Amino acid sequence: MIAESKHLELELDDKRYIWHPFTQMKDYVKEKPLIIERGEGSFLWDIYGNKYLDGISSLWVTVHGHCREEITQAITEQAKKVSHTTLLGLSHPPAIELAKRLAQITPKGLNKVFYSDSGATAVEIALKMAFQYWLQKPNGCSDKKKFVSLKNAYHGDTIGAVSVGGIDLFHKTYQPLLFDSLKGESPYCYRCNLGKTYPSCDLGCLTQVEDVIKKHHHETSAMIVEPMVQGASGMLVSPPGYLKGIRELCTRYNILMIADEVAVGFGRTGKMFACEHEDVAPDILTLGKGITGGYLPLAATIATDEIYNAFLGEYDEFKTLFHGHTYTGNPVACAAALASLDVFEKDRTIIELQKKIEFLEKGLKRFWDLKHVGDVRQKGFMVGIELVSNRDSKEPFPPQNKTGIKVIMEARRRGVILRPLGDVIVLMPPLSITLQELDELLKVTFDSIRSVIPVNCKL
Repeated sequence: MIAESKHLELELDDKRYIWHPFTQMKDYVKEKPLIIERGEGSFLWDIYGNKYLDGISSLWVTVHGHCREEITQAITEQAKKVSHTTLLGLSHPPAIELAKRLAQITPKGLNKVFYSDSGATAVEIALKMAFQYWLQKPNGCSDKKKFVSLKNAYHGDTIGAVSVGGIDLFHKTYQPLLFDSLKGESPYCYRCNLGKTYPSCDLGCLTQVEDVIKKHHHETSAMIVEPMVQGASGMLVSPPGYLKGIRELCTRYNILMIADEVAVGFGRTGKMFACEHEDVAPDILTLGKGITGGYLPLAATIATDEIYNAFLGEYDEFKTLFHGHTYTGNPVACAAALASLDVFEKDRTIIELQKKIEFLEKGLKRFWDLKHVGDVRQKGFMVGIELVSNRDSKEPFPPQNKTGIKVIMEARRRGVILRPLGDVIVLMPPLSITLQELDELLKVTFDSIRSVIPVNCKL
C-alpha cells in the first residue's frame, strides 16, 4: 500500500507541477500519466513495472540502448574526477579528446568544435558564426545578413532556430519575434507544392531553391538544411541528388552551407553522418541528440578553419565569438560521448545496422495493405508512416480526430512507446535493437493503426 500510495502521489504531482513540452496539458491531465522509472536495452519500465519497447529512442537520442555499461561507467569515472569546469578560458581532457575525434570522423574540413548543450543552441551558434564570419573575413561583406532555409524545416525552438524554421504549427505564433529568412522549396515528394512527380520532376524543388539563392545571394550569409531527412516535419526524405545540389548551389553563389545533423547524425540514416550519403562537406555542422548515446545533454557546432580564422585578431579588435553556455563542454557529458564513440567501434554499429535497415524496409511494405496509409518514408532507421483519410486524394484526417495520438496510445496499451508528428507515425528505435524486437515494433504499429481505424482492410 505504501508503494501504491507513492505511485498515486507521483501521478498527482506530475499533473500539478510539470508543464510538459509539445503537450496540450488540458488533454494530458485527463489521462493517467506514464511515468518511466528505469530502462535497459531497447526497453523502458514504468513505476508499476510495466515493460515498453522504446520505439522512438526516447525522442531520437538513445543509440546503443538504455543502461549501456560502458557509457554508465565512463560517466561515473569522470564524475569522480570533476563533474564540471568551465571552458571559458580553461579546458579539460574529455572536451579535448572528443573534439579531436569529432574532427576525425565528420566530413572533411570540419576541424573546430564549439560545444553547447542542445541542438537548438548548436544551431544558434552556427547562425551567429555565419553572420559574423562575413563581417570579419578578409574583404568581408556587411550586406550578407540573411539566411536561406527550407519550408517544413525544423532547427530547434530558440529564437534564431525558429527564425529559420518552416513549420507553421510550431513557428507561426512567434513570428513577431523572429528575424526574416528566405524560404526554399522543401523536397516533400508525397505532397509536392510544385505539383510534380519524382523522378520526372528533375528536382524542381532544387531549381526553386536556386531561384531564391540566385536572387538573394549578395545578401545571404548561409543556407541551413537538414541533410537527407527533414525530421520534425514528418520524416521527409530528400530524393537522390538534392543534398549534393544544395552544396553545389552554396559553393556557386558564395554562401555558407550549414548542415543540421542534430536529428540525422550518429547512424540514424544508415551512415555515421547523413552528409556521407552524397559525399557532402558543409562549412558548418551541428550535432546533438545522439552525440552522447542519449545519456546526457551535449551538442556541438563544428566549423572549417577558414571560418574559425575570421574570428582571430587582437583583443581590442573584438573579433571574439561572444557566445557561450555555463555547461558548455561539460566533462561528464563529453566522457559519455567518448564512450558512445567507443561502442560504435566495438559493436561495429554502422555495419551491423545495415541488415536491420533491410529488415525494416521489408517489414514496412506490409503497411501498404492498410488503406489509410498514404505514404511510408524511410531513410535508414528513420521512418514516417503518414495516415490519411483518403489515399486517392491524400486528404488528411481532421485535426480534432487526433488520429495519430490515438494510434500511439493504442500502441502504448500494447507495450510500445511511440510519438506521432501530427498524423505521421514515427519509428526511430535504438540502433542496438534486435531483429526480434524490431519485428515486434512493426507488428504493434501495424496492429495499432488497424485497430484505431477499423475500416482498414487489405486492398
